[in-house]
Amino acid sequence: MDRFVSNITLRLDSKGRVSIPASFRSVLARDGFEGLYCYPALDRPAIDAGGHALMSEIEALIGRFTPYSEERERFALALYGTSETLKIDGEGRVVLSDTLKRHAGIADVVTFVGLGHKFRIWQPGRFQNELAAATQKLRALKTGLSSQSAACDPSGARE
Repeated sequence: MDRFVSNITLRLDSKGRVSIPASFRSVLARDGFEGLYCYPALDRPAIDAGGHALMSEIEALIGRFTPYSEERERFALALYGTSETLKIDGEGRVVLSDTLKRHAGIADVVTFVGLGHKFRIWQPGRFQNELAAATQKLRALKTGLSSQSAACDPSGARE
């Protein structure tokens, strides 16, 4: 698989290192990125992380703006100016910087959450809160879509 999926909670060791889940490391290896590209998530208390696929998405996003425009400069500053490339050791571990940990509220336990082309690193309690809110919103959306579908179906058939 070439996507980050699932969620895994792991503990930082006494030296502040955390193992990247094996399934995530295999996606990074297929992606060909040496290390781990990370930055503070722009709209969440979490860390966005990934490899070439994430970098390509960021470059495409920034490239949509006119060179030297204020929008392009802001995106570049927020996404490149706060980024770090972490070294993955021989055992698949990284050391998260104090800046990244502070942004995400991480102390000694992290949750890795796959988001397809990238993954997020969360403080576990914050992830559980975010997941609960997202699940609630999706259930409401599904209910709304089901209602619209039923209203458009003249036979009155329902799932």
